[in-house]
Amino acid sequence: MERLKKTLRITPMKITLFVVLIALILFFMDVSFFQFMEFKALDIRMLSRGNADPGGETVIVAVDEKSLAELGQWPWPRATMSRLIDALKKYNVKAIGLDVVFAEPEKNEGLKAIKDIAREVKKSHMGNARLENLLDQKIRSIESDDALARSIREAQNVTLGYFFLISPSEAQHLTPQMIEKSKEKTVRFKYPVIQFNGRPNDKPILHTYSPVSNIDIISEAGANGGYFNAFPDPDGAYRRSLLLVKYGEHYYPSLAVALLMQYLDWPMCVLRIGELGVEGITLKDLEIPVNESGSLLINYLGPVKTFPHYSATDIIHHRLAPDVLTNKIAIVGATAIGIFDMRVTPFSPVFPGVEIHATIVDNILHQNFLHHSGWTEFIDFFSIIAFGLVMGIVIPKVRAIRGVCLCLAIIGIYVIANTYILTHFNIWLNVVYPILTMMTIYLGITVYRYIREERERKKIRGAFQYYLASSVINEMLKDPSKLKLSGDKKDLSVLFSDIRGFTSISEKLSPEELVHLLNEYLTAMTDIVFKYDGLLDKYMGDAIMAVYGAPLEQPDHALRACRTALDMVKELKKLQVKWNEEGRPTMDIGIGINSGDMVVGNMGSLMRFDYTVMGDSVNLGSRLEGTNKEYGTNIIISEFTYQAVKDVLFCRELDSVRVKGKIRPVRIYELLGDHTEAGQWREFTTLFEEALALYKAAKWDEAIAAFQMVLDVRSGDPPSILYIKRCRELKENPPAGSWDGVYTMTRK
Repeated sequence: MERLKKTLRITPMKITLFVVLIALILFFMDVSFFQFMEFKALDIRMLSRGNADPGGETVIVAVDEKSLAELGQWPWPRATMSRLIDALKKYNVKAIGLDVVFAEPEKNEGLKAIKDIAREVKKSHMGNARLENLLDQKIRSIESDDALARSIREAQNVTLGYFFLISPSEAQHLTPQMIEKSKEKTVRFKYPVIQFNGRPNDKPILHTYSPVSNIDIISEAGANGGYFNAFPDPDGAYRRSLLLVKYGEHYYPSLAVALLMQYLDWPMCVLRIGELGVEGITLKDLEIPVNESGSLLINYLGPVKTFPHYSATDIIHHRLAPDVLTNKIAIVGATAIGIFDMRVTPFSPVFPGVEIHATIVDNILHQNFLHHSGWTEFIDFFSIIAFGLVMGIVIPKVRAIRGVCLCLAIIGIYVIANTYILTHFNIWLNVVYPILTMMTIYLGITVYRYIREERERKKIRGAFQYYLASSVINEMLKDPSKLKLSGDKKDLSVLFSDIRGFTSISEKLSPEELVHLLNEYLTAMTDIVFKYDGLLDKYMGDAIMAVYGAPLEQPDHALRACRTALDMVKELKKLQVKWNEEGRPTMDIGIGINSGDMVVGNMGSLMRFDYTVMGDSVNLGSRLEGTNKEYGTNIIISEFTYQAVKDVLFCRELDSVRVKGKIRPVRIYELLGDHTEAGQWREFTTLFEEALALYKAAKWDEAIAAFQMVLDVRSGDPPSILYIKRCRELKENPPAGSWDGVYTMTRK
C-alpha cells in the first residue's frame, strides 16, 4: 500500500511527463482545433517574414474590372478569348495557361438560326450545292468555338485548364457515355513517366470520379492540359496545392505542373510513387518536394499583385510595350472580385486563384519551397519532449516570479528561433504544440506548488510554532520544499542540557517558587537555542533537548550547537548573580553535544506525533550530558563534533570513554571557548594533554605528578583531581590484560 501511495504521489516531473504524453497523443491525432491554431500561427509568421520578389518569368493576364468594362461581362464570347490568345502569340509569350474551362459549346442565337436554315435546305433536297456551301462558310466564320480552337492550335503553346469531379454525388448529371468521352479527351494529359518503387501505394493520392474537360473541338486543339481544382485547409485557407490526382488507371498533373512542362520544352517529367505514397516529382533537373498525397506547400511571396498583372483588354488592344511579355509564362484568369474566383490565403482573404497558380510555378522554377515533411514532424516531436522536459526540470527549481519570467523567456526563445528558421530556411516547424506543452506544464506545476505550499505552510506552523524561532518558521514558509516532514537520515547535531542537583533545589522551594525559577531558567536557555536557529525538540522536566541542522539545512550545525552551549553557560552565570542577590538557590548545568547521522522526522502515532530525532548519535549526546558529573565540567562534546569546530573553538581532550550501553569507545572533549580567547587556557591545557598521554601510557606516578602540575596552574581543576584519584586506584589495582586507556562508564 505504501509503495502504491508513493507511485501515485503527484510530483512536478510526473506532471511534466503526463502533459508531454497528452501533447504527443494530440499531436499524432492532429486535432482540428490545434491544427487550426497552427495554421494561423503559420500565417502570422509568413506575414512577419514580409514580401519577396518573384523570379520574373510568370505574369498574370487578368480578367479584371477594366477588361469587363471594355469587353463585356464574363464569360466572354469564345471569339474574344480567341483574340486574346492571338494577341499573346504576337507578344511572343512562351507558354499560355488557361485557368478556365470551356465545357459547353457557346450559345449564339444568330448562329443557331443559320444552322437551322442549313438543315432545312439539306432536308428539302433542293440540290442547291452553292447555297449549302455558302451557309457552311457563314457558319464557320461566326462559330466562335471553332475560332478559339483555331487560335489554340496555331499558338501551339496553350495549356488548357479543366477540373475533376471528386465524388459520384457531384457527377449525378453525367451519363456513363459522357464520363467515358471526357476520359478519352483528358487521358493524353496524364503524367508521361511513372516510376514505382518497392510496393507502390497510391492510397494517399486523391482518387477522382470524373473529369470535366473542354468541348471536343477545343480539347483536340490543345496539346497540353492540367486540372485547376483547389483544395482548402479546414479553416478555408489555401496553403497547399495537389500536384496530381488519380483518375482511372492514370495520374494527372495540375495546371501549374503542366504549364511548366510546356514552358520548359517538354522535359522528362517523372512521378515517383513508393510504399508510403508519393515520393516526389522531378521535372527536368527540378525536384518538387511533396507529401505522400502529392501535396505541395505553397510558399506565398506576398499579397495580391506580387506577380505582374496585365489587363486582358490592354493585351487585346495592343497597349503594352512589344517586349514586355516576351518568353513569359502567361496565366489567363479572373481577378475581378465579381467573378468570384477568389481564395483565402495567409496574405489576403481575397486572393485571385490565378495568382496561386503563378506562385506555384515560381516556387518550382526557383526551388523556393516551404518544407514540412516527415523529418520536420520528427523535429516537432522532439521539440515537444525537449522543451517540455526543460520546463519541467527548471520551473520547480525557481520561485514564482522567476518562474514566470523563465517560462516567458523559454517560449519567446522558441518562437523567435521558429520564426527565424521559417524566414531564413523556409522550414515550417510546429509552434503551437511545444508552446501549449510548455504553458500547460508551467500552469500545472504552479498550481501543484501552490496547493502543496499551502498545505506545507499549515503543517509547518502547526508542527513548529512551539519549537522554532518565528524567523526560522518564516524562512521555511518562504520555501517549504527545503523542509522534509517525513522520516529522513541526516547529519545533525544534538544538544542535551540538564540542571545539576535539581532534586535538592526543589526541596528547598515552594511549588510556586520552583515553577517561577524553572520558567525563568528555561526561558533564558530557550531564547539562546532560538538565537542560533536551533530546533527546541522538547523539555524533559528541567532538561532541554535541542537539534541543529533540521528541519532547515544548516551546514554549520555543530558550530551552532557549541555556541549555544557556551552562551548557556554565560547566561547561567548572570542568572546565578541575580539569584544570589534575590536570596534564591543557585544551580549549575551540564551540557552534552554530539554530531552524526540521526533519523529526523515526525515520530509518534496517528493521533499524536512530534518532530524529533532518534538514533545512536542522539543517545550518545544524552550520555555525554551525564558524563559532565564524572569530570566536573559544564560542556562535553564528542570527537565527531570536535572535528567540525576545532578550527574555530578551543577544546581540551578529556578522555576516551566507553559510555554505558556502548562497546566502541569515543574520545570526548571539554568545550572551553573561542580560539580568540585561547590564551587563558593554553598553559594548563598543554600540561593536561601531557599528563593525559602519561595516563594512557599507564605511567601512573609520572601521570600523577603531571596532573599535579596542572593543579598548580589551575587550582581545583576537576578533571585533573579525577585523574589523580584514578591513577592511584590503578596503581594499587593494575588493569587486567593490556591497557588501552579507555574508561568505561558505569552510569548514565
